[in-house]
Amino acid sequence: MTVRGRRPTIIDSFNFAFEGVVHVLRTQRNMRIHFALAAGVLVAALGFDVSRLELIALLLAISFVLIAEMLNSAVEAAVDVASTSFDPLAKLAKDVAAGAVLIAAVNAVAIGYLVFSGEVATRSSEFLDRLSQAPGELTLIALVLSIIIVVALKAAAGRGTPLRGGWPSGHAAVAFAGWMATTLALDDYGHRFLISSLTFIMALLVVQTRVESGIHSTAEVAAGGLLGSLVTLSIFQLFAAA
Repeated sequence: MTVRGRRPTIIDSFNFAFEGVVHVLRTQRNMRIHFALAAGVLVAALGFDVSRLELIALLLAISFVLIAEMLNSAVEAAVDVASTSFDPLAKLAKDVAAGAVLIAAVNAVAIGYLVFSGEVATRSSEFLDRLSQAPGELTLIALVLSIIIVVALKAAAGRGTPLRGGWPSGHAAVAFAGWMATTLALDDYGHRFLISSLTFIMALLVVQTRVESGIHSTAEVAAGGLLGSLVTLSIFQLFAAA
């Protein structure tokens, strides 16, 4: 690339590179999500005082995801320029590039779990132990109470039905209430953190399907998830310690 008829300097090259990063951030929602998550991971790394090798692993995983997302954006732009009509090969190129981002993201999640799981499990153990001495009825009460509050809020907002649409998402509330109840009820089980992580992922999959199907917005499932989690946590905290 030339700059006003002259060869670009090193400074120009850096400027072009930064412009590329800024452009992807401005135009690609997923890139903004990746940047926000990367910032959160780095802050957590400081809070948990991870080792140098663990920090290197986190930085490599973050870079891998960001690079893959930028290459995906570049491939999409190149394909759009080269193909003005639908072409199966053009779709395949975009799908392969998106698959590379998926692999990078899964790898980053795995590394993050390996780095933080032990620290999170240790630091949360005392708090969870205080809450886990609860009868099974508390879980049922928390789930039913979450549903009642969701129905009441939907009635007040005048949108949606108890099982479809409206604010907040009832599916999200029940899914995250179940995650929180599972986490708190496992007591001294050795694999509590692993099971809690799996139920959390399943709850995320539930809310993801509600958003992808167009039944709920991201804000509605976020409100439902937060509601279910807080209601269940409050029930356990108030009555488990009693």
